[in-house]
Amino acid sequence: MSDNIINHIGREGLETIFRELGIAVKTTEHPEVYTVEQALPYISHLEGVFAKNLFLKDKKKKLYLFCAPHNVDIKLSDLAKLVGASGGLRFADENILQEKLGIKQGSVTVFGLINDTSHDVKLIMDRRLTDGTYSELYFHPMVNSASCGITPADLTKFVEHTGHEPLLVDISSLS
Repeated sequence: MSDNIINHIGREGLETIFRELGIAVKTTEHPEVYTVEQALPYISHLEGVFAKNLFLKDKKKKLYLFCAPHNVDIKLSDLAKLVGASGGLRFADENILQEKLGIKQGSVTVFGLINDTSHDVKLIMDRRLTDGTYSELYFHPMVNSASCGITPADLTKFVEHTGHEPLLVDISSLS
């Protein structure tokens, strides 16, 4: 499987892209974490919010990356209806995650979109990640042993650089 990610941008390449785009990130190193709950002890004291990132597919194998504040409780069936996903949403296989985003399970991040040059993955974001609700947003930098804080404006700049147009949704409307 590692062959799938050989030509993908990793953490060091991502940091280079941040510098080239003039994006300042605040990186917090921590042990490997595989869930939001495992990450929170290392970043919950920081200003802002840790993001939940889910790599999903629908029945027609269309791929989605869903990003929202970590404390959002969302049912995949509700999200599928909200975004018009065919036949519901389920988690995509790790080999597809590695192939499309160049990352492994436990490291799912919006930054993986830099590797989706064919734009096969549709980005779905809770609008609070871009509207200034939070001053800093924390995502893994392609690995699950660190978290990077980025401003909403710089997140928007990064996503625009990848060529992806996010579908902004109001997740709070589903509660």
